Amino acid sequence: MNTLKYPNLFRPIKIKNLLIQNRIIANPMGQKFEDKALGGPGIIIAGSCIVEPGRSSFASKDEPDAFSKYEVEKTRERILIAHQTGAKASIELGHAGMYARTKDYCKSSSGFIRDDGVEVREMDEQMMNETADCFAQTAKNARDLGFDMIFLHFGHGWLVSQFLSPLFNKRSDSYGGSIENRMRFPLMILERIRKAVGPNFPVDMRVSAIEWVPGGIEFDDTLTFVKAAEKFIDIVQISSGLDINHEGNVHMATTNFEPHMTNVPYAKIVKQNVHIPVSVVGAITNPDEAEKLLADGTVDMVAMARPLVADPELPMKAREGRSDDIVPCIRCLQCYHISTNRRNVGCSVNPRYANESFIPRKPAKASVSKKVVVIGAGPAGMKAALVAEQRGHTVTLLEKKEYLGGALHFIAREKYKQDIQAYLTYLTGQIRKSSVDVRLNYTATVPAVKDMNPDAVVIAVGAVPFVPKIPGIEKSFVMGFYEALEHEEKIGSKVVIIGGGTIGVEIGLELATFYNKDVTVVEFTGELAAQGNMLYKIALRQKMEKAQTLHVMLNTSCMEILDGSVEVSSVDGTSKSSLPCDTVIISTGVRANRAVAEEFYGIAPQTFMIGDCNTPAKIMEATFDGYNIAANL
Repeated sequence: MNTLKYPNLFRPIKIKNLLIQNRIIANPMGQKFEDKALGGPGIIIAGSCIVEPGRSSFASKDEPDAFSKYEVEKTRERILIAHQTGAKASIELGHAGMYARTKDYCKSSSGFIRDDGVEVREMDEQMMNETADCFAQTAKNARDLGFDMIFLHFGHGWLVSQFLSPLFNKRSDSYGGSIENRMRFPLMILERIRKAVGPNFPVDMRVSAIEWVPGGIEFDDTLTFVKAAEKFIDIVQISSGLDINHEGNVHMATTNFEPHMTNVPYAKIVKQNVHIPVSVVGAITNPDEAEKLLADGTVDMVAMARPLVADPELPMKAREGRSDDIVPCIRCLQCYHISTNRRNVGCSVNPRYANESFIPRKPAKASVSKKVVVIGAGPAGMKAALVAEQRGHTVTLLEKKEYLGGALHFIAREKYKQDIQAYLTYLTGQIRKSSVDVRLNYTATVPAVKDMNPDAVVIAVGAVPFVPKIPGIEKSFVMGFYEALEHEEKIGSKVVIIGGGTIGVEIGLELATFYNKDVTVVEFTGELAAQGNMLYKIALRQKMEKAQTLHVMLNTSCMEILDGSVEVSSVDGTSKSSLPCDTVIISTGVRANRAVAEEFYGIAPQTFMIGDCNTPAKIMEATFDGYNIAANL
């Protein structure tokens, strides 16, 4: 008998009469979940559905009822997809309340006029009864169609949260004020649902432990509600944060600035106070973390969303003891439409996500094996080498440094980059296990590569730091950002960082937070971390606000570096300052290494430039380039 590496993670659990094959819940992220279903979780939450057509959709006033005549066949297909590897099929039931896209008015706990002019009506008891009946009917429809269970979204600022949370609920009647009043309508919904589906149909419920914004619900109130709801539900999922409120959103879907397993302390307390299974979601990124939570009895199940975007096969690989083959989520939030304003949505480490229509689950074997030379072992080069090798090509990977990783080698050293470190460990581990011929400390030259007689050359030589022409930049106490990341011991107590991009600001944040250094970031434009997505920038700002020795000067130009100070001026020239310092870090971005890259054209029948040597960008673009070029060689 094979011994499981994660015995608790793959121990079945029974919820009512439903036997679930393992303790992994695949949380919903959009309506595409086919890859996750094939990965083998215990429960697949097969997308979401609205409960009150015309008045409950986040997305569209015209979103149809998933169980209506012309939609029900597609909804039934979700069950079949979820069942492919033995997972139980659930579906998320939700109501946007005050945030709904609607043709006339919205419903919520309290009334007001939205910024877009839409009226939000305070729900009276007739409206509450109507909505509670809609929840009950949708739940019954899900049961009757064949779903194994349902998942009620009662967190993140949705309608039920709008009653539970004093942030939204400003009522003075019997549905406002105390938590006993605020939970009356949510309990009404639960009671109607239980009556509609019967005593044996499993009902799951998500709540936000706290909302991470001033005036939000207190955890004690959430716990009171969960204890009252226990008689109507069979499992509860503990989350936190808000959705539309972006200050709370970065605690719902955490960035690299927050620790892993962020909601576990709340889930542990809930577990101690109820007699139903408890699950938890929130930056549980790998099976080792999940196994410990289960082994310790902290929770009964673990829920994952973004880790199953990064690697939908996570459950299968964990079951087979191949945890080092799991592609780790780097918590960049590129997969989240709010982060990117629906532009450039994707996954930094899984190029198939959001591109399922043209990127297959596995790269096809090549009809003809080619000799491929990849120059540069950053994320783009390593990805290209791995995919080319998987396709059956003979691959040589050339790297001028003594290490793999390119820029990741430095970035992974940052205190807030444990997820980047995990990804670098994954990539280097995959390279070591592959048949790729890796040559470190190898400076590629045109004659040397030509002598290899390649069929294809993939150039991934990255980018080089941009060094501005500032008088005094050659002084001994001035260093580049790579040197600063690798040699913190050389950095003095009073630091000026020239350049407020993502790297410069993160270095400044780290020096101020962990090393108590006095840091000033000087940025020429009016924006910090311009390359970052929206939620990343909010999370960064929240962290910076807590760093008391971190200072920022926007719209400011560095004029000269003197012994012991940096002379700066406002961009419009109206003010000048002298900043005392004993270390200056230059972090003014990078430039594509095109001149070196272009030298290698004409050597082989096929030549490609990928990653930062083409255009400096994010890990997502490097992964996409590396995968797709290699997949089509």
